[in-house]
Amino acid sequence: MESLRIDTPSVVVDLDVAEANISRFQTYCDSHGIKVRPHIKTHKMPALANFQIGRGAIGITCQKISEAEAMIADGGIDDVLITYNILGEAKLARLRALSEKVKLSVVADNLTVVRGLSGAFATATSPLPVLVECDTGAARCGVSDPEEAATLAAEIDALPGLTFRGLMTYPPAGAASKVTAWLTQTKNLIAAKGLSVEVVSSGGSPDMWHAHEMPLATEYRIGTYAYNDRSLVERGTCSWEDCALTVLATVVSVPSEKRAIIDAGSKVLTSDLLGLNGHGHILGRDDLVIDQLSEEHGRIVSEGPIGLEVGDQVQIVPNHACVVANMLNRVELVRGSKHLGSTPVAARGQVW
Repeated sequence: MESLRIDTPSVVVDLDVAEANISRFQTYCDSHGIKVRPHIKTHKMPALANFQIGRGAIGITCQKISEAEAMIADGGIDDVLITYNILGEAKLARLRALSEKVKLSVVADNLTVVRGLSGAFATATSPLPVLVECDTGAARCGVSDPEEAATLAAEIDALPGLTFRGLMTYPPAGAASKVTAWLTQTKNLIAAKGLSVEVVSSGGSPDMWHAHEMPLATEYRIGTYAYNDRSLVERGTCSWEDCALTVLATVVSVPSEKRAIIDAGSKVLTSDLLGLNGHGHILGRDDLVIDQLSEEHGRIVSEGPIGLEVGDQVQIVPNHACVVANMLNRVELVRGSKHLGSTPVAARGQVW
C-alpha cells in the first residue's frame, strides 16, 4: 500500500475484493433461490449499488430517506426499501416525492407511523407497500408478538393509501429455527385475516452463509458483506483476504520501545469495539494492538519491541466497516496495487 503514495489517514477500498465478495454471495443466494436486497449503509456509493444490481440484486435497502435520495440521484436504481419508522410531515413529504421516482416500500412497527404514512399517501396514484417490522429476538425495533404483528398488518391494509406487503426482521445470529417458527405463526395469523404475505425480508452479514436455513424468507438484506471487517473475520464469516475496506495510516511518533502513534484516531477508525480487543487489526502484525484512540491519534502498543519507525505506514482492517465508510467524504479506490483515485461517498452523513 505504501507504494501507492496515498496520503493518510485514508479509507481504501479494493474494488477487486469488494466485487468478488458481492459476486460470491449473489451466487450463493441464486443457488438457494433467495433474492438479494443489499443494504447500502455499508458503502453508500451508487457505483457499488449498481454493481450489486448488475450481479442480480433486486433493489437496495436504505435506512433513511436522505440515503435513498443520494443513491438514486445518478440513476440506475429503481427499487428501494426503507427499513426505518418514518415520522413527521417533512419526512413524509419527501417520502411521497421519492415514491414518484422509484418503486418504493417501507416498514412500520406501530400504528402512529402507519397513520402518518396513510395521511401522506391517501391521494397517491398507487398505494404505498408497507412491511410490518418484527422483533424476532434481536430486541431492536419491531412488533414483538405475532398476534400484534397480524393486527398491525390488517390495520395497514385497511387504511387509505397503503397496502400490506409482508414482514421484515433483523434476526439474531444463529436463531434460524426460532425465527422461522415466529414468522410462520405470524404468517398464519395474517392469512386468517384474509391477507397474503408476499415478502418476508430477513438479513444480516454474520449469518450470511446460513441464509438458506430460513426458507420462509423471500429476500435477504445484507450490507457489510461488500467490504467485510474485523468483526466478521472474528466470527469466522470471512478471512482477512476478503476485507475490501482498510484504513491506511502513518506512524507519526514512536515515543517508546513498545508504543507508537498513528495519524488515524476516532474520526477515522471510530470508537466501535463490537466486543473486540482494540480498534482494528493491523495486517501483517498480529503482535500489535491499537489500544486507544483520541480524535486524531491512534495508539499502538506491543509486548515486545514495536518494530515501527516514524514515517512507516500500516494497513488496518477496522472493527466495523459500515461506520468507517461514513467517516470521510471520499475513499481511495484501488485494484490490487493499482491506485484508481478517490471517489465521493455519496450518501455519507445522510441521516434524515
